[in-house]
Amino acid sequence: MADTTFSLILGSHAHVPYGAQTDEFETVYTNLLKPFVSSLYRYPRIQAILHYSGVLLHWVERSRPELFMLLEDMVARKQIEMLGGGFYEPMLPVISSQDKIGQIEFFTTYLRKQFGKRPQGCWIPKYYWEQGLVGPLVSCGMAYTFLSERQFALAGGLRSPCICEDQGKLITIFPVFQSLENALAEKSISALLRALHKDFDAGTHRINETVISIFPEKIKRQKDESPDYAWNRFFEELSQCGNFAETVSPGKLLKGLNGLQKLCFPDSTGDENGLSPRRFIINNPEAHGIYSKMVFTNVLINQLRGDKSRKLSAHEELWKAQGSTIFTFTGKQGLHNNVLRNAAYSNLLGAERLTREKSKFAPSLISFDFNMDGAGEWLFQDTKINYYVQSQGGGIIELDYLPKVWNYLDTCQGRTAFADRFLPAGIKAETVKCGAIAKSRICCNECYELGEMDKVRRKLRLILRPNKAQVPFGSITLEKTFQHKKDSVMVGYSMINTGTQTETMCFAPEIDLALPGEGETFTRFFVCKPGNQDVPLAGHVLSAVDGIKIHDLINEVQITLTAGKPFDGRIAPVYVTDSGSGDLYQAFCIMPLFAVSLKPQESWDVEFTLKFSH
Repeated sequence: MADTTFSLILGSHAHVPYGAQTDEFETVYTNLLKPFVSSLYRYPRIQAILHYSGVLLHWVERSRPELFMLLEDMVARKQIEMLGGGFYEPMLPVISSQDKIGQIEFFTTYLRKQFGKRPQGCWIPKYYWEQGLVGPLVSCGMAYTFLSERQFALAGGLRSPCICEDQGKLITIFPVFQSLENALAEKSISALLRALHKDFDAGTHRINETVISIFPEKIKRQKDESPDYAWNRFFEELSQCGNFAETVSPGKLLKGLNGLQKLCFPDSTGDENGLSPRRFIINNPEAHGIYSKMVFTNVLINQLRGDKSRKLSAHEELWKAQGSTIFTFTGKQGLHNNVLRNAAYSNLLGAERLTREKSKFAPSLISFDFNMDGAGEWLFQDTKINYYVQSQGGGIIELDYLPKVWNYLDTCQGRTAFADRFLPAGIKAETVKCGAIAKSRICCNECYELGEMDKVRRKLRLILRPNKAQVPFGSITLEKTFQHKKDSVMVGYSMINTGTQTETMCFAPEIDLALPGEGETFTRFFVCKPGNQDVPLAGHVLSAVDGIKIHDLINEVQITLTAGKPFDGRIAPVYVTDSGSGDLYQAFCIMPLFAVSLKPQESWDVEFTLKFSH
């Protein structure tokens, strides 16, 4: 085998999600796109395949037209092949077939218009795979795609191009050797290829195949070496390996591949944890919340009739959210990245607004299994405000202010609004924490029963029965009423002591709000006291206030929370700790405190009003 020559499919992939900050686009451009493309352009004999998402390519077209011209020139001289895929880089397995096809065709049309040629192959974001993808990909004219060598190992150990079939439709899949990509961070391309060639000749290399695909993001760099210089050196070394390693486009290679083995790949991803995207969604409440909203929004869009333009616009907003979602799940900071979570919800709410005709939209209260857990939630929908109530904990899990397309419950760690707690008597506002507290009854862990659902008055009454598990304050029955009035959420509480002894406690209905940020450039708090004008809140402690006012300066929204009785309490920011970024702001926790003492059969009540205006 001394004359062994292997085919090298050299690729480049990059994506920046819709809604990301400009500096993220600039970073990807400076560190990868410009160095790779401009260096490759100097070596016309080296062929490559590029996948830059529609979001990123559109930014390059508008902001860096000189690089876009290089891409056009290289496509014209058949040096590069552009990979298709979903325009906004969605997590393909978890979106509807309609959206899969819509996103892929949207990107295909863009590439054809810009570069004069339809793509033959498709990129699978994060290599998230389910067998059912074959049909939609083939329907969109895709002849091949890529999966990781790890997934090939799961499918039986083959490490060469194969055929995948579903319902009689076939697609060719090339393995991407991530082990080689990782090695390039420490080895030069020439050293790596020469070592591979030597192993091929000796028959000892574990890959033992003559088609190698790599999409390197990081290559070996000398100290203080610029990305441009490093990539230029990379291509110079690659050009000198032509006697045993030939770069080739997969579209051209595909024509000569015959007798490929058929494989069936399990639901999987190329990541080390191997979790399928559906398992990830199930394991993470925040991911499940966004996924549920995506599915619900898709239902609303598909109900549109007779207005194709408005329906297409709504789909495009949904597609943008689908693109933000994959980075929210898997990108830097993951689910803790509240900027991308906000962007996803903003697009989803924008799509929902487009499904409504102002002249025909009727406010409603419906029961619908929003989070797909087998139990219905209660959805209040109005022209300006949506809020969804669940039986588990009896709290609000989504709170949308549609004029600003903002979900004020886009928080992390599954936080809610009006999450009820019975705390030990005498607890001080300055020491109370937004979290578990000893000797307390945490009602968010209990299930509220439906007492009444009045669709005409849009009124919902839930009941929390006494807890027989010997928990603190378990003799208390709590009735909770939700009702929507103009631009306001009304939440009424009525509790009764069904036990035989006096219960003395603090009642604390926790309200979490995903405000845009902390600090006076984002949010300002004011307190309402009897007989006084609103005064700025000093610190985090509330003392005998009638309510609070919140100025969301980014969205230019004023939120007022008032109660029928004065209350103490605490307002504090909520953080999560990210291993790479430290403490990340997520929301504000508002914890009103009411001192309550109830003799047997004695009752107590209070009503809250949460009002939005802009």
